[in-house]
Amino acid sequence: MKIGFIGLGNMGAPMAQRLAEAGHEITGYDLMESAIAALPKDMITLASDAPDAARGKDIVITMLPNGESLDSVAAAIIPVMRQGSCLIDCSTVDVNTARTVAIQCKGANIRWLDAPVSGGVVGAVGGTLTFMVGGSPASFAIGGQLFEIMGQRTIHCGEAGAGQAAKICNNMILGVCMIATCEAFALADALALDRQKLFDVVSTSSGNSWSMSTYCPAPGVGPQSPSDNHYAPGFSAALMLKDLRLSQQAADLNGTPTRAGKLALDIYRDFVDSRDGAKFDFSAILNELTTGQTNRGQQKP
Repeated sequence: MKIGFIGLGNMGAPMAQRLAEAGHEITGYDLMESAIAALPKDMITLASDAPDAARGKDIVITMLPNGESLDSVAAAIIPVMRQGSCLIDCSTVDVNTARTVAIQCKGANIRWLDAPVSGGVVGAVGGTLTFMVGGSPASFAIGGQLFEIMGQRTIHCGEAGAGQAAKICNNMILGVCMIATCEAFALADALALDRQKLFDVVSTSSGNSWSMSTYCPAPGVGPQSPSDNHYAPGFSAALMLKDLRLSQQAADLNGTPTRAGKLALDIYRDFVDSRDGAKFDFSAILNELTTGQTNRGQQKP
């Protein structure tokens, strides 16, 4: 298929490259010159702007930083997309923005899917992303074959906006779980309990979670994770803050009590805004709880 790909940063570039390697014709665009310079020019044709990337394509995929960017790009590309084509947004944005753009697409006879991802840069490079997808069954049938190339699991969550709803609920859980995991390590330190012993117990017991067993925030403990690289971001604290804000905006709009989610938002907001946490992985919250420093710990062997 002829595919336009708009947003070729750390996530978008490897996703586009996997589609190109599978034989699809990719035309890409990004505002950042550094992103464009890093692209494999033999596999991806560069567009002069977003409408140029979208014009005449069977599918247009966007991977953008926020809802405002999606609004802007959608306004620019929907008028030039051919009728019957499909716009797939893989950004993480608020549910209302996703539904609004879906309505705009319907008015232009363009199919729509909101398909945010989980798995981070490692998942994008390795093709192991999980896609949470909202949109009609007919649109999902079109996009499904592409999700199989870029990821290893795809869940059709419902109509337009359902993919974004699933993503913000998932990441609210993740943010809360990471804070609880870090607090457990901080308490273990205070009780003179070895961190490895805590991991050995929790990772095989009822308190286990992905934050503990797969993405352990304690350096030198468990599988390799950002904590072993001085908390260089796999998923940055700034992105976690963004997703927690989205979840709390949705909760406030719908009158849903999410006290743990709100507390997680407050903790990450303080870490990012007041503690210079934006440059670190979201698991670096451990060092805020234990020493207030973001460079604690040794490399894992």
